[in-house]
Amino acid sequence: MVQRVNYRRRLSYNTKSNRVRISKTPGGNLRYLHVKKPAKGPRCGDCGLSLAGLPALRPREYSRLSKTQKNVTRAYGGSRCGSCVRTRIVRAFLIEEQKIVKKVMKAQAKK
Repeated sequence: MVQRVNYRRRLSYNTKSNRVRISKTPGGNLRYLHVKKPAKGPRCGDCGLSLAGLPALRPREYSRLSKTQKNVTRAYGGSRCGSCVRTRIVRAFLIEEQKIVKKVMKAQAKK
């Protein structure tokens, strides 16, 4: 006969937040161990890729980390991935170049 096992918390339904696994204690009894939800990890705000160099933790656990562990030392580090930052920088540079070209064309048209 299989040993019966009870939930150890008040929530008595098989929900996402109440996942359990069976563990055998040193005394030989079976007992439920409540399993934490797997963390998704931080993602890029532009393309949605997971950010490299940052740990995948549950939201509350980030408060225990230092600032250096929550970001990457780069512009938009910890918020955007490297390729998206590169495209932003190139786009800004090209826009500025275009403004200069327009100004030069306008000056040549006046002459």
